[in-house]
Amino acid sequence: MRLLLLGGTEFVGRAVAEAALERGWEVTVFHRGTHAAPPGARVLHGDRTAEGGLAALAEGAWDAVVDTWSAAPSAVRDSARLLAGRVGRYAYVSSRSVYGYPTPVGTDESAPVVDGSPDDGEVPYAEAKRGGELAALDAFGDRALLVRAGLIVGRYENIGRLPWWLNRIARGGPVLAPGPRDLALQFIDVRDLADWTLDALAAGLGGPYDLVAPPGHSSTGELLEACAAITGSDAELRWTAPEAIAAAGIEPWTQLPFWVPPGEFHDTMHGASVGKALAAGLRCRPTADTVADTWAWLRSIGGVAPHRPDRPAVGLDPQAEAEALAG
Repeated sequence: MRLLLLGGTEFVGRAVAEAALERGWEVTVFHRGTHAAPPGARVLHGDRTAEGGLAALAEGAWDAVVDTWSAAPSAVRDSARLLAGRVGRYAYVSSRSVYGYPTPVGTDESAPVVDGSPDDGEVPYAEAKRGGELAALDAFGDRALLVRAGLIVGRYENIGRLPWWLNRIARGGPVLAPGPRDLALQFIDVRDLADWTLDALAAGLGGPYDLVAPPGHSSTGELLEACAAITGSDAELRWTAPEAIAAAGIEPWTQLPFWVPPGEFHDTMHGASVGKALAAGLRCRPTADTVADTWAWLRSIGGVAPHRPDRPAVGLDPQAEAEALAG
């Protein structure tokens, strides 16, 4: 397979590029040159947001494209139109955020989606991803694969969620652990996302697929206890009720990554049905494997994960944690 990555040097794109190279695929990475491409990939440079920024893609043919763009949909529109006659299939890494909020437990690909346009410039995240989907569909039709990912974790993560928990628990001492301990979490290891996407392209799949681990695949307790075991920490996980966390003024999701209390937001984030992807071969590795791989990568780069400048920092300030635990 000849694969073109639009991006391919950070997080999801890099994981897809490395997985394709491991399969012996011929991989071309189109990017701005800010970060190094994976060894073994052919490199093309360009800036999708600049006038004439796609010039390097004016020639060439590929069996498939993977596009991870999450900003203005017009950039997806322009690349998809340019490549439509020279590429077999177009995989757009979208998001479950395209569904109208809230989504009840068991929501699947048939749920209503937000409005969007392939011609949009900068718009909110959900609308941007929906616009990107429409751009891919407009140019490729049933040759477009829409990978509606849930929460993505693992090596190369540049949002900071799992790296924050690993570093916090590695530091030891009393840790504010948001309860209930058995609260279900849904996320997907970036390697599993990469493998499924490549398999789907090779199989000629098209249309939308929700991509996240099955319901009940993990829990808050399993995740944080795996962090303690993998780091060898003496951390004391102090399970704290959602009511106490709210009373302390601590924000779910951002200050306590992954976690949201039981209710509407939790059902939306962690209640997806993924039967369609499972039937199409999705396999999700155990939580402990994801945590171990992320910790090994984090240590290999000195413990400080990269951070996307367009995303807010995550994690709880030590003083706020101490005050909540004391209260």
